[in-house]
Amino acid sequence: MNSPVFSSPGRCAALLLAALACAPAALAAPPAPPFVMPASLDLKTAIGFALEHNFAIRQARERIKQQDGVVIEVTARAIPNVSAAAGYQHNDKELSSQFPASDRYWSVSLTASQVLFAGGGVRSSMRGAELTREAALLDLRSVINEALLSVRAVYFNVLLNREKIKVQEQNLELLQQQLKNVTNRFDAGTVSSFEKLRAEVAVANAQVPLITARNDYRLSIESLRLVLGFSNDAFVTTTPDILGTLEYTPEKYDLQAAFETARNDRPDLQRLTKLTAAGEQTVTSARANYYPNLSLVGGWQLRKGPTNSFGDSPDGWLLGLQSQWAIFDGRATTGRVAQARSVLEQTRLSLTQAQLAAEVEVRRSFSSWQEATELADASRKVVAQAEEAVRLATARYDAGTATQLDVLQSQVDLTTARTNQVQAYYNYNIAVATLRAAMGQSDAFVSN
Repeated sequence: MNSPVFSSPGRCAALLLAALACAPAALAAPPAPPFVMPASLDLKTAIGFALEHNFAIRQARERIKQQDGVVIEVTARAIPNVSAAAGYQHNDKELSSQFPASDRYWSVSLTASQVLFAGGGVRSSMRGAELTREAALLDLRSVINEALLSVRAVYFNVLLNREKIKVQEQNLELLQQQLKNVTNRFDAGTVSSFEKLRAEVAVANAQVPLITARNDYRLSIESLRLVLGFSNDAFVTTTPDILGTLEYTPEKYDLQAAFETARNDRPDLQRLTKLTAAGEQTVTSARANYYPNLSLVGGWQLRKGPTNSFGDSPDGWLLGLQSQWAIFDGRATTGRVAQARSVLEQTRLSLTQAQLAAEVEVRRSFSSWQEATELADASRKVVAQAEEAVRLATARYDAGTATQLDVLQSQVDLTTARTNQVQAYYNYNIAVATLRAAMGQSDAFVSN
């Protein structure tokens, strides 16, 4: 009957104290102070915060840590493995296999083994794990690019909605001024009540898009909070002042150069290339089971002697070779090789598909950038013309040569032109960021 060997109470206490002494200092460290919401938030600060707190980026970092553990696990096969074993047995003397008969038996052994040959499986597994880790790093780059593109898009959307509020407030201010002028003329008896009523309706109708714009701004703030990964309630109770404006700064891009940059710099394509190489190593690892493995084994043993005293216990060293060869395993190795080759082919097909998708994405992004550039250029002139039209319509109305409908229509056209301009500037900034992401370039603040 086997029974474990229990340590003494004093030894247990000593081991407990040693374990507590070796505990990581981080366990006793105080928690990090909560993030304090700044009074103002610009795009660079938002991107910096997202790099540390965006959930997709944090998950990608954890996948790298997971792959680090896989590398360590696989590498362990290439270095010597040392193990210790001990056994204690208490039995009837009639069952003893020793001479003279004894009612107990114990042994202690220390064994070290080193793989000498495994059909190339160890080396290929290590190389495959390293390639998979490199693919995880490239996946992190890809996730960061996508996350920061989302941050830029949402941040620009906040600026867009804020500009729309300004446009609608300017429109309401013009209509209120028009209503004031019409009311004065109505009181003087120079216009009819219909014109006053029409001016009042125009002011009332202008409230609707203003209310909508303000609600869109509030919702965009919540979207910004989501992409930043800010879970603190301070963002809810205190909204920071969003800095920056939607500017139009023309940039030049070449389609062929964009293609070349995407082929060389896109992390998702590089990741699939690494996974293809890792798949080739997986095939080699699977084929290694066709060959025998050979290990060098050495160790030391201590066994119970004729008495229960350590003095007469024999001990000594041993050294030898161990080999194992699965001559027939029911074709399990053949099945594993077929699976590995199939996964490798799927990865190659995914790489080819991703390359085609990247080219299409670059072409679409380039086309959107061209459209956004043309619209932004055109919107500049339209706003200036619409402002001049309002001025002329108001002057003609004051002179009695234009109707109130002409003034209201010119004001509507001005509001439309201003809205189209801020929308065009927003579309241009989004198009530039999307084209950079399609080319595999990191965010401007990160790359600088």
